[in-house]
Formats: sequence, structure tokens, C-alpha cells
Amino acid sequence: MGRPYDYLIVGAGPFGSVFAYEARKRGKRCLLVEKRAHTGGNIYCSDQEGIRIHVYGAHIFHTSDQRIWDYVNQFATFNHFVNSPIANYNGECYNLPFNMNTFNKMWGTAMPQQARAIIEEQKSAIVGEPSNLEEQAIRMVGKDIYQKLVKGYTEKQWGRSCTSLPPFIIKRLPVRFTYDNNYFNDRYQGIPEGGYNRIIDALLDGCEVRLNVDFLKDRGELTALADKVVYTGMLDEYFDYAHGHLEYRSLRFEIERLDVDNYQGVAVMNFTDEKTPYTRIIEHKHFEFGKQAYTYITKEYPQEWNTGMEPYYPVNDEKNQKLVEVYKEMARSEKNVIFGGRLAEYRYYDMDKVCLLYTSPSPRDRQKSRMPSSA
Repeated sequence: MGRPYDYLIVGAGPFGSVFAYEARKRGKRCLLVEKRAHTGGNIYCSDQEGIRIHVYGAHIFHTSDQRIWDYVNQFATFNHFVNSPIANYNGECYNLPFNMNTFNKMWGTAMPQQARAIIEEQKSAIVGEPSNLEEQAIRMVGKDIYQKLVKGYTEKQWGRSCTSLPPFIIKRLPVRFTYDNNYFNDRYQGIPEGGYNRIIDALLDGCEVRLNVDFLKDRGELTALADKVVYTGMLDEYFDYAHGHLEYRSLRFEIERLDVDNYQGVAVMNFTDEKTPYTRIIEHKHFEFGKQAYTYITKEYPQEWNTGMEPYYPVNDEKNQKLVEVYKEMARSEKNVIFGGRLAEYRYYDMDKVCLLYTSPSPRDRQKSRMPSSA
């Protein structure tokens, strides 16, 4: 007698939910188990008096791929929110990403060639290829912006000095010599009307979901239910930390209700000085242009991850990259287990990249999902 399910999917975040949807489209029987008391992973939103709270930090969907945009819009309608965060340095506010508005506030420069000249002069202190984040940042935007808007924020976020962090971490940060405060360069972006829960609920509609289930505690019993396992949890934990712990950064969130209709005037404000203990404040109503007479904010405190805490993003330094390769080699030897998502792959995942696995015409992208082509 066969097993009752084709797939046991561990984790109801974006990767697990999209996999469940696509597998069920192909006639596969799926059981999804989730450790938390809700689905959605870190894009889960709670509703507080009509304001949707991004419980685990701000998430803005963005992509330049028409197929991906069409894919997510079948599940929800997106609004026209544009991510334009502010950097607050001891009360001085600067536009992010770094652009002509930033440079004008910092140096009084009105023309791109003026800003370029200052950055060229300041970055000349870095000779050769940057060897750490500090050198990379100065090479990108000069010493003044690095000192005010990068150093304090980054060292709080990572719990390490910028001279000990790899340069690639900051390379994805846009630098523009135009007056453009849009953080992303993508063609499409927005927030789903009604929150991300609508997308997850649509993806999992008709799928059997069990909440408050710790797969690793009941691994034998749960694995016996399905032909294959899709695992989206921590890679090192799956192997009982056989070669030691991978390092992560965690976050602590403090949510407050305030009796003001507009606290900071923007959805995301980063605090870049060293003394402010949190890295950012999120004012949730601005994601959906709320008009309520009150507001909810979240202060975001980075912290070192320890066992039992929520891991949010990997520490991608040389030591951890060597260790993760050991675990990935072990994963390749596991039979009938698919490892996917940010924790199981120990990587940063933009949300659109999850959908890319199923919308791309590239055989390589489709193979990464390990999804059967048909029932």
C-alpha cells in the first residue's frame, strides 16, 4: 500500500507555499507542516484595527519579470507602494538609496558632476580591490556618507565591525546620480492589498496544513507519510549540527500603538547612528496608505542568533561559507529530500526568486525547483 502523500512540505513560508500550489496543480497529494501557529513564514501579517502589521519586518514585493508579476497578481491585487526609506542620523534625515537628494543634503551639491567629484576624491583613499565592507562602501559613496549613513547601521545590523564584514554585502545597495528615491530598480513593485496573507491563503487553498508541528521532533513519523520531503528549515539543524552551527542574525521586534495619525511620515526609517539601539522603525499604515487616526510602529532590534531564536539572515562570511558547503554536500546525499528556501539553502532570497523557479522558461531554473512536470 502506498503512502498517503506524494510530498511532505516542511514550512509554510513562500517557498513551501508556492511548492505546494504547483505540486497540487500537477495532481500531487501534499501535506504541509508548520512549526509556527500561522502560515506565511516571515511575510505573515497580523491585523490591528484595520492596519496590517508586517510582524517579521518590512517586505516589499518587486520584480522586473513580467511573468513573475503576472504570477503573483493571480492571487492578489497589488497597490502602488514605492519603497523610499529614510536614513535618520541623529535627527538629520537623508534619502535612501543614495542619490542626488542624499548628496545634496550631505554636501549641498546640486549637479551630478559635483557629487561625483566629491566621491572620486574621497574614494581615492582606497587603493586596490576592497577587502572588506568599509573599503567597499567608501569606494561606492565616499567617506562622509560611509561614516554617517553606513557604518553605525551596518555594525548594529551585523554585530560586527565593517572592517570584518565581506565587501559583497553592500554591493547590492543602489547608488544613483539622479533625483530618484525609489529603492528598487525593478519595473514592478507593491504591497498586496489586504496583506501577504491573501497570497499565502490562495496558494494553500485546498492543501492540508498542520500548524504547531515541529518536524524535527517527529521526523520519523512524518517522513513515513510521504514519498518525498520538501524541507525549508535550517540546514544545519536538519543534520543535528553534525559539523557545528552555522551563524545567523536574529531580530527582536517591539510593536507600539500610538495615538497619532502619522508618526514618521514614511513606512521605513533607518537609524544610522551607533547609539540608537534599534536599526529601524516601521510605520505599517504607510504600506497601504492608511488614513486612521492612530498608528502602529515596530522598532527592529538586531541580535546575535542563539539556539531557540528565530534565524533571519545568514552571516555570509568565509568561515560560514566553508561550513555550509559541508552541509550542502550532506544534503545532496539525502534521498527523497528537497532542500529549498532561505534557511535550507543558507542564502538571502528575494520573494520574486521563489516564483522564478516556476515561471522561468529556463530548464536550469525549473530543475532547481525539482518539481515534476506532470502528475
